[in-house]
Amino acid sequence: MNRIDSLFAENRDPAAFAGGYLRYLAQLCAKMDPQEIGRFMEVLLQARERGARIFFLGNGGSAATASHFANDIAIGTRSREKPFRAISLCDNLAMITAIGNDYGYEQIFLRQLENQMQEGDVVVAISASGNSPNVLQAVEFANSRGNVTVGLTGFAGGRLREIVGISVHVPTLPGEYGPVEDLHMIIDHLVGAFLMQRVRQEISVLE
Repeated sequence: MNRIDSLFAENRDPAAFAGGYLRYLAQLCAKMDPQEIGRFMEVLLQARERGARIFFLGNGGSAATASHFANDIAIGTRSREKPFRAISLCDNLAMITAIGNDYGYEQIFLRQLENQMQEGDVVVAISASGNSPNVLQAVEFANSRGNVTVGLTGFAGGRLREIVGISVHVPTLPGEYGPVEDLHMIIDHLVGAFLMQRVRQEISVLE
């Protein structure tokens, strides 16, 4: 039984369940490694310096997180003169369905990277289980070309945690998708807030 199942068994009252869920998220936050997040932010800053693109990808809720991340990094940082060139590979429905139909769902991210990824670009893969075949194929391809890869994972991390260059892990029991995705979004907003402050600092120095 994972923690969410046990929380409901212990707290059938809606408010009590909400309190238990929020306390559990706080416990997970405390278990995360700030150094991992810091390394991730350094990768994004270095990509910006060299004009590299940052590709985000994931399935289901993680696809939504990938899109949100790309928005917050590319637009939310307000970095116009020297932008973060963040792109989500989850947003072109025509391309995804064409690849899925012609080559198989396992290649929906790989085929996009084959067409778009250049030397020096960064690939950020988001997966609770860390075992989605389409995510792993994309990361393995990026690794084979010498590109920087980052993985945001949950549960035990799966294969993704083992093969990425930079790992940002949310340690949970298997099946706890909600808490993992919650924490991935906290990482998104944390990273976005820091990068926006760095951009503001640069602008104030120039002024």
